[in-house]
Amino acid sequence: MSETTGHCLCGQIRWAFDGPRLWQKYCHCESCRRNCAAPVTAFVAVPVKQFRWIRREPAFYESSPGVVRRFCPTCGTPVAYSWEGLPEEIHVYATGLTDPHDFVPEAHDFWNERLAWLPLADDLPKETA
Repeated sequence: MSETTGHCLCGQIRWAFDGPRLWQKYCHCESCRRNCAAPVTAFVAVPVKQFRWIRREPAFYESSPGVVRRFCPTCGTPVAYSWEGLPEEIHVYATGLTDPHDFVPEAHDFWNERLAWLPLADDLPKETA
């Protein structure tokens, strides 16, 4: 089984998962954009039972009811997101992958919340939620 790894900017938070990804998407929702101070974010969804923290566990906070965002307490890098509506999944940021070029987006989520000043011209499906 293949292992995928990732880490925060300072390397204090490291993670890994085995096996295939559930999905890979861009997210345009306001919460994710503000959390990362970026015009769009990119996520990889992984089954919780295949995921593990390697070096130490990140800090976390509940950004809205049922939404937990995890980040490095040393450098502040956002590293993961989970939602009680999908309890079997954890979503890691694609830019945190050891090899971020390994991210292959499948769709855009929350397309209706995208920022108009960021031109995006691709043929990926555009979902509104």
